[in-house]
Amino acid sequence: MTARRRAARAALVLALGAALAAGCGGRPTTHHKPGTSHQEATGGNGTLLAAEDSTGHRLREVPADGAPAVRIETRPDSEGGWNVHLLVERFRFTPESVGGAALPGRGHVRLLLDGRETARAYGPWAHVPAGACTLTARLYADDHTAWAVAGRPVETTVRLGAPDPSAPADPTTAPSPVVGRTVTITVTGDSVQPPPSRVELTKGERLTLTVTSDRADTLHVHGYDRELPLPAGRAATLTLTLDRTGLFEVETHESGLVLTQLVVR
Repeated sequence: MTARRRAARAALVLALGAALAAGCGGRPTTHHKPGTSHQEATGGNGTLLAAEDSTGHRLREVPADGAPAVRIETRPDSEGGWNVHLLVERFRFTPESVGGAALPGRGHVRLLLDGRETARAYGPWAHVPAGACTLTARLYADDHTAWAVAGRPVETTVRLGAPDPSAPADPTTAPSPVVGRTVTITVTGDSVQPPPSRVELTKGERLTLTVTSDRADTLHVHGYDRELPLPAGRAATLTLTLDRTGLFEVETHESGLVLTQLVVR
């Protein structure tokens, strides 16, 4: 063997050794600084909180404006249990990248029956067994952190086996009144009265906003995408049912004033 061929073979051996050392052909790994968890290393999107959800996963905080959301529709299955339809907003199921970095608006859903994790959903349809009273759908990033707003997981909960709203009402049972709340706000120049604060509300509650502005403007409820023209000097009223949880700002478009924040739990 010539010296040139021996040198070429030695170079090939060195290249193969370097490739194996880098992990080629073996199990892929995630490299990060010592003392840094995988969740901290994979994805700088949002703020990783020290708090955990009920399943022991870290919370990843994102602003309420533009945060993902989820709703649930359930249908009884003819062979038992419930077929679950997950309706998501600003969110995409990414089963192909589970275990990877946390990217905005991507991930999967964990289903909890009576607060206990039952299954994961990597698409809009799932099935859960019968026997539970409540079903919760909670949004997670690909790195298994729970998307959160205002320090609480982004989730929604429904009761299973609730009466069919289309069924005839029982004449012996009076319907339960919808709980309502009214918030009255006055805008004068750049002054808002009462001063902007957070209003604690419950999902399913009905909220009426009554706003009087000294100049023409437009009221906007973020997250619900509801708007209301505000005529100068006259009270205007907007009523909505709070059907999703999270932190939602109420502001004016023209003057850019924050009137209040709605915390729906």
